[in-house]
Amino acid sequence: MQKQIGIAVVFICVLGGFMMAGGRLIALWQPSEMIIILGAAAGSLIIGNSKEGVHEMWVQVKEVMRAKPLDALCKELLLLMHHLLEETRQKGMKALDEHVENPQQSSVFLAYPGVTENPLLMGFIIDNLRLMGMGKVSPHEFDTLLEQEIMAIEEEMLKPAHALHKTGEACPGFGILAAVMGIIITMQQLDGPLGGIGVHVAAALVGTFIGIFLCYCLLEPTSSAMEDLVRRRISQLMCVKSILLAQLRGKSPLVAVDAGRKVLDPDVKPSFIEMEEWITSRAVV
Repeated sequence: MQKQIGIAVVFICVLGGFMMAGGRLIALWQPSEMIIILGAAAGSLIIGNSKEGVHEMWVQVKEVMRAKPLDALCKELLLLMHHLLEETRQKGMKALDEHVENPQQSSVFLAYPGVTENPLLMGFIIDNLRLMGMGKVSPHEFDTLLEQEIMAIEEEMLKPAHALHKTGEACPGFGILAAVMGIIITMQQLDGPLGGIGVHVAAALVGTFIGIFLCYCLLEPTSSAMEDLVRRRISQLMCVKSILLAQLRGKSPLVAVDAGRKVLDPDVKPSFIEMEEWITSRAVV
């Protein structure tokens, strides 16, 4: 809802201010200018990015607009990791084989749908539990492996945001392109009435307005929101990394999960007391 409110504020203030100054909204309706600018922006995205990159960009934009609260997901993540570590403490690492090899039918994973419905997070947990189960990996080696994996994931996930950022930066240029083409048309009308020339110049200037508006009011803020989305996803992976490392170093399940809790974003990070109450409630159930 916050993103939708922001978009509404932008449109109301920009267009409302224009009308307060005596402008007419109909003057901004220039379909040909919009086709030039939006077509150039879309075409540049298609040329400069892979099919998968464009698809991922669309997925991230939709996620940004939905803006699901992450409190419930982080709670499930901490409880799941504690559940898994308790299994290993009581039965050994081999006890996780049935859950890791067939997570879709695992009673443990199915109890936490928020995590199982997140392919990135789920894959990261399963792959690294498998690696731990193989043994013969020191905490230092495991830390390095996970750090490299997270860095690679982050770099890949940030590509759509960077691509949208570059397109946003180019939009004022596309607006100038449309404006120049409008001026060319105006020059062809110099022998016409003065009022007609003014209309053509105004239409050309609308192209510049649209380009700047798209850049600074829509695309740039959206790319920033996409980067924040990626950062939040990465913090969840860092949480899992910290928990698994603590487990590998011989910490108790509660202490290991607390190590992961500490790296979560402040707005979703529970206190230690809250986390302990969640774990106690789950154990009672």
